[in-house]
Amino acid sequence: MENKKERTPRMPKLWEALLVLGLLIAVLAVGIIVYGVDPHIPMFVGTIGAALMALHLGYKWSAIEKSMLDGIYKALQSVIILAIIGILTGVWLDAGVVPTMIYYGLQILSPGIFYLGALLICSITALATGTSWGTMGTMGVALMGIGFGLGMNPAVTAGAIISGAYFGDKMSPLSDTTNLAPAMAGTDVMTHVKFMLPSTIATYLVAAVFFLVMGLVQYQGGEADMSSVTTLSAALKDMFTINPLLLLPPVVVIVAVALKMPAIPGIVLGIVTGAIVGMIFQPECSLGTLFSCGMNGFSCETGIYEIDELLNSGGLMNMMFSISMTIIAMMFGGIMEDTHQLEVIVDKVKTLAKNPAGLVALTEVTCVASNATMPEQYISIVVPGRMYAEEYKKKGLHPATLSNALESAGTVTSALIPWNTCGVFILGTLNIGVAQYAPYAVFNWLMPLVTIAMAYMGWTVANADGVRLSKAKKAAK
Repeated sequence: MENKKERTPRMPKLWEALLVLGLLIAVLAVGIIVYGVDPHIPMFVGTIGAALMALHLGYKWSAIEKSMLDGIYKALQSVIILAIIGILTGVWLDAGVVPTMIYYGLQILSPGIFYLGALLICSITALATGTSWGTMGTMGVALMGIGFGLGMNPAVTAGAIISGAYFGDKMSPLSDTTNLAPAMAGTDVMTHVKFMLPSTIATYLVAAVFFLVMGLVQYQGGEADMSSVTTLSAALKDMFTINPLLLLPPVVVIVAVALKMPAIPGIVLGIVTGAIVGMIFQPECSLGTLFSCGMNGFSCETGIYEIDELLNSGGLMNMMFSISMTIIAMMFGGIMEDTHQLEVIVDKVKTLAKNPAGLVALTEVTCVASNATMPEQYISIVVPGRMYAEEYKKKGLHPATLSNALESAGTVTSALIPWNTCGVFILGTLNIGVAQYAPYAVFNWLMPLVTIAMAYMGWTVANADGVRLSKAKKAAK
């Protein structure tokens, strides 16, 4: 008796690929909006849907499993970096590095330039901690109270807080989204951060000028109620020895990036430097506490909500949320890529992108649409990232071009969607709605526009060798 002829896998039809994507959108929307759950399990349900469609298309389970493993393998470097950054955050908190950065940030607050001060304080805090939510839930709440005491416009105050928090989150190597974007695109976090600098700094400077002018125009003098700032500063000084030399570890990491040191040794160098200065300056910092905080994060109970909320973080185990999200997302992406389900969708929409800059613009629009339809900032990075990764490669573009586009829209516009988890969090934390603060969240709505404009100028588009097209054109001349 002859063996049955093996079934050859076929290309998916557009409706079949859209069905899987529609399932993912629906499950994420129900899970996040209706039940308020984290995106991991809904994402896993989407992965099941992608696998079932792959079986329907004729793929064997062994091939589907290999697709998932291949997808995870592509993100392994980022998973390792996420783990190391969790350790770094715990060590820097125990060593007093992060508290020192926050302390000096609080000292720059001046009533005459309140909005600009709010922007800078939240920027420094988010850069130091890698979290926009933590920054808004602590420094943001305090600054809203101070602004009320000054008689400042609460919508503008919220705009400054949100702009600063998202700038710091976007540029901090400690941030989960800053690591997730390059993982989806196929590059490393240090290359990603460096590539983001021109467009992000340009946008930030515009925002800084805006808030400076708004403050000078609106501030009417009088004594400010600075009690919150005084309380926070005093609490930090009571808990930690504050010394400018504790700023050395972040400087070391910045210099490592500038010298093009690979991401993993550069971050490890920051951990070692932080551990050394911590044991020198902090009486309670020892090798044992550094090991413990590196594993489980820093923990304190001061009785001051803002301090406890801000400093109880870090550690390898606390980074498992992001690591597990990355693994599940790459399982989904691996199946969708290897079974050509993403390919048929991208082939349909890529006709809208006539050139590399157009592809960046299309990516940004997709990220904003993802934030609105799959209302979770992680997903607005994951899905567009896996959708377009191969197309960027085909066009001979460096993956940092894609990772920059993902963060410039996926991360920052999440705060501008009322039903997105970020918009809901801000409403509950700062007690102000998107419709009120959105016009003043200058950094958030301007960032994708600047990135697109710079893409057409060649500043946010790089060839496969990492050379920005603006420089490549000059060299060609």
